Amino acid sequence: MSSYTSGMKQTRAGTTENISVSLPAELVSELRSRTGRRGLSSYITEAVRHQLAMDGLAEIVAAHEEEHGALTEQELEAARRELFGDVTAEDVERGAA
Repeated sequence: MSSYTSGMKQTRAGTTENISVSLPAELVSELRSRTGRRGLSSYITEAVRHQLAMDGLAEIVAAHEEEHGALTEQELEAARRELFGDVTAEDVERGAA
Protein backbone atom coordinates (compact mmCIF):
# COMPACT_ATOMS: atom_id res chain seq x y z
CA MET A 1 0.00 0.00 0.00
CA SER A 2 1.40 3.39 -0.92
CA SER A 3 1.91 6.08 1.68
CA TYR A 4 -0.80 8.13 -0.09
CA THR A 5 -3.35 5.32 0.30
CA SER A 6 -2.15 4.62 3.82
CA GLY A 7 -2.56 8.30 4.68
CA MET A 8 -6.12 8.27 3.35
CA LYS A 9 -7.05 5.33 5.56
CA GLN A 10 -5.87 7.19 8.64
CA THR A 11 -8.21 10.14 8.02
CA ARG A 12 -11.33 7.98 8.00
CA ALA A 13 -13.35 7.49 11.15
CA GLY A 14 -12.97 3.93 12.42
CA THR A 15 -11.64 1.05 10.41
CA THR A 16 -12.89 0.10 6.98
CA GLU A 17 -13.16 -3.17 5.16
CA ASN A 18 -13.27 -3.61 1.41
CA ILE A 19 -16.18 -5.70 0.19
CA SER A 20 -17.57 -6.52 -3.22
CA VAL A 21 -21.17 -5.58 -3.90
CA SER A 22 -23.03 -6.11 -7.15
CA LEU A 23 -25.41 -3.35 -8.22
CA PRO A 24 -27.39 -2.83 -11.40
CA ALA A 25 -25.28 -0.89 -13.92
CA GLU A 26 -27.83 1.93 -14.19
CA LEU A 27 -27.65 2.52 -10.42
CA VAL A 28 -23.87 2.61 -10.48
CA SER A 29 -23.97 5.09 -13.36
CA GLU A 30 -26.40 7.36 -11.52
CA LEU A 31 -24.44 7.08 -8.27
CA ARG A 32 -21.20 8.06 -10.02
CA SER A 33 -22.89 11.00 -11.73
CA ARG A 34 -24.09 12.25 -8.33
CA THR A 35 -21.02 11.49 -6.26
CA GLY A 36 -18.03 11.27 -8.55
CA ARG A 37 -15.77 8.28 -8.23
CA ARG A 38 -14.34 9.23 -4.83
CA GLY A 39 -17.70 9.93 -3.18
CA LEU A 40 -19.26 6.59 -4.05
CA SER A 41 -18.17 4.75 -0.91
CA SER A 42 -19.30 7.57 1.38
CA TYR A 43 -22.68 7.76 -0.32
CA ILE A 44 -23.23 4.02 -0.03
CA THR A 45 -22.03 4.04 3.59
CA GLU A 46 -24.60 6.70 4.49
CA ALA A 47 -27.34 4.82 2.62
CA VAL A 48 -26.56 1.64 4.56
CA ARG A 49 -26.49 3.57 7.86
CA HIS A 50 -29.88 5.04 7.02
CA GLN A 51 -31.33 1.63 6.16
CA LEU A 52 -29.98 0.11 9.37
CA ALA A 53 -31.61 2.93 11.35
CA MET A 54 -34.92 2.31 9.55
CA ASP A 55 -34.62 -1.42 10.27
CA GLY A 56 -34.05 -0.60 13.94
CA LEU A 57 -37.12 1.62 14.03
CA ALA A 58 -39.20 -1.11 12.39
CA GLU A 59 -38.02 -3.55 15.06
CA ILE A 60 -38.99 -1.10 17.82
CA VAL A 61 -42.46 -0.62 16.30
CA ALA A 62 -42.92 -4.39 15.88
CA ALA A 63 -41.96 -5.02 19.51
CA HIS A 64 -44.30 -2.24 20.69
CA GLU A 65 -47.17 -3.57 18.60
CA GLU A 66 -46.56 -7.12 19.81
CA GLU A 67 -46.88 -5.93 23.39
CA HIS A 68 -49.55 -3.22 23.04
CA GLY A 69 -51.35 -3.92 19.76
CA ALA A 70 -51.29 -1.98 16.53
CA LEU A 71 -50.49 1.72 16.66
CA THR A 72 -53.52 3.93 16.23
CA GLU A 73 -53.75 6.54 13.47
CA GLN A 74 -53.47 9.23 16.19
CA GLU A 75 -50.23 7.70 17.49
CA LEU A 76 -48.84 7.50 13.96
CA GLU A 77 -49.75 11.15 13.27
CA ALA A 78 -48.13 12.24 16.54
CA ALA A 79 -44.96 10.36 15.62
CA ARG A 80 -44.94 11.92 12.12
CA ARG A 81 -45.29 15.41 13.61
CA GLU A 82 -42.48 14.76 16.06
CA LEU A 83 -40.17 13.35 13.39
CA PHE A 84 -41.04 15.51 10.39
CA GLY A 85 -42.96 18.54 11.63
CA ASP A 86 -46.21 19.58 10.02
CA VAL A 87 -46.44 17.14 7.09
CA THR A 88 -49.08 14.68 6.01
CA ALA A 89 -48.69 10.90 5.83
CA GLU A 90 -48.70 11.23 2.04
CA ASP A 91 -45.77 13.68 2.20
CA VAL A 92 -43.79 11.17 4.29
CA GLU A 93 -44.61 8.30 1.92
CA ARG A 94 -43.51 10.39 -1.08
CA GLY A 95 -40.26 11.25 0.67
CA ALA A 96 -41.12 14.93 0.89
CA ALA A 97 -40.33 15.07 4.60
